[in-house]
Amino acid sequence: MKALNKAQLIGNLGKDPELRHTGSGTAVCSFSVATSDRYKDSSGEWQDKTEWHNVVVWAKLAEICAQYLKKGSKVYIEGSLQTRSYEKDGVTRYSTEINARDMIMLSPVEDKGRSDHQSNGATSKGTQAFAPDDSLPF
Repeated sequence: MKALNKAQLIGNLGKDPELRHTGSGTAVCSFSVATSDRYKDSSGEWQDKTEWHNVVVWAKLAEICAQYLKKGSKVYIEGSLQTRSYEKDGVTRYSTEINARDMIMLSPVEDKGRSDHQSNGATSKGTQAFAPDDSLPF
């Protein structure tokens, strides 16, 4: 049987995406996504629990994320979990992040590079863009 490493999130960005480039010129974008759950505790009071997820996106999709997403954007992310280690102050630390393969914007966004501020959307692989059709009933 094959193994499966798949993560799916729907949440909101906690800060604006950060775009960098590797030494070979490959784009890499990182941002955090918050997911929240609401439940009643044993005393009947509503409680909110928020989890923060670090997301890393590569290549063309990284450029699309940096261009269209911003703090507060609602987004669907799909990818795999990846844990990396690093040293800080002589202590080995670990960080788990989602290496995203797909992204769907769920909020209207403004293209930071456009001056007309028209709402845009892009598919998960960034191969198409569309403008919302006001004639659709949903």
